[in-house]
Amino acid sequence: MFFERPDAGETAVLVHVDFQDEKEREDAGEFLELVRSSGADPATLLTGSRSRPDPRTFVGSGKVEELRDALKVHGAELVLFNHALSPSQERNLERELKCRVLDRTGLILDIFAQRARTHEGKLQVELAQLEYMSTRLVRGWTHLERQKGGIGLRGPGETQLETDRRLLRARIKAIHKRLDKVRVQREQNRRSRARAEIPSVSLVGYTNAGKSTLFNALTASEVYAADQLFATLDPTLRRLEIEDVGPVVLADTVGFIRHLPHKLVEAFRATLQEAAEATLLVHVIDAADPDRELNVEQVESVLHEIGALEVPMLKVMNKIDLLDSAPRIERDGEGRPEVVWLSAKEGKGLELLAEALAERLAEDVLEFSLSLAPAQGKLRAALHELGAVRDETFDEEGLTRLQVRLPRRDFLQLMARLGERADDYLPAALQEREAWEETLQEGR
Repeated sequence: MFFERPDAGETAVLVHVDFQDEKEREDAGEFLELVRSSGADPATLLTGSRSRPDPRTFVGSGKVEELRDALKVHGAELVLFNHALSPSQERNLERELKCRVLDRTGLILDIFAQRARTHEGKLQVELAQLEYMSTRLVRGWTHLERQKGGIGLRGPGETQLETDRRLLRARIKAIHKRLDKVRVQREQNRRSRARAEIPSVSLVGYTNAGKSTLFNALTASEVYAADQLFATLDPTLRRLEIEDVGPVVLADTVGFIRHLPHKLVEAFRATLQEAAEATLLVHVIDAADPDRELNVEQVESVLHEIGALEVPMLKVMNKIDLLDSAPRIERDGEGRPEVVWLSAKEGKGLELLAEALAERLAEDVLEFSLSLAPAQGKLRAALHELGAVRDETFDEEGLTRLQVRLPRRDFLQLMARLGERADDYLPAALQEREAWEETLQEGR
């Protein structure tokens, strides 16, 4: 349905209706961006206002007549709605207008079909499409009667519609099995990173907020980035070195959008799991977008749905070049970085983001004093080798006093390698913190 696309963009008539209920309202500007991102050529936008949708055609009979005239004037063969239509509304409109009608969900699915690059992404798109199509199969098959054979072949048979539904169910089941394998593989990769205690940072945010541009700027990668909705669909992982922290896995994820269809959230749960299990979320926000507060609410809504809202978060106000604003870091009452203002496109403020990431991730950095006897020279040498020694003095009794700072995972790995107990060297306050954090992790 969606994969076979014409070479040239299709001319489309767009429909946007304002409802009294704020929760039901959609953004007309965002709708235009969605249409352009799909490759369609918007001929005209018909707007209207209603207290509630018409149960038969979503819009009234007058608007249907207006749509019919607009199709003739512009020579269009496609009508796109900025709303979710029921299967019956879609069928009734197609019957009235004699052309294809696609709702907001179908449009987003079409964009996803174009953007999917990896095997997993294509499977997830196909799954969402099949589940969407399963409720719309009546279209095109209402004229077919039950299949009948000759003598010896008679029987109840099944309609073409029933055959298609059976094939769809089988295909959906097969895709679920393959996606389960992908999820298992992702889970193994995440567990491997957890065993190595490599922190993971996921970029999340509203679509077209500049996540991929920021990802490229931080990692010197060439991930596809464009001024269009859903430019990134498949998650991309890269290694990033953070001062005082060491290697970090940075993930670029799919952008969120207002009223993201639930089927898409479900189909892309494996992809979004990178965000749910991250050490830190970097919420990229288009600072120049007048609707940025609404966009932030929508992102947090989806994060809540996938169980990622509890993950520590650092906000990044991107595109400050459009505001003539200076790069800066905003901190909370405890002095921790909370918001970084920057321009990923122009590279302004990236060093502030690196500083903020180091501070937020370095909350897992140990800093303490050690007194080592001459016989413990092996530990002293290993700490020097790791670059963890900040200061070193010697007392009259021959003890070496070290001021040490290093990531906790490096210290624990060092203790395991030397066959030592970490508690024998950590101050009581740090031991209490370690015990508290272990209890917190078990609670999760």
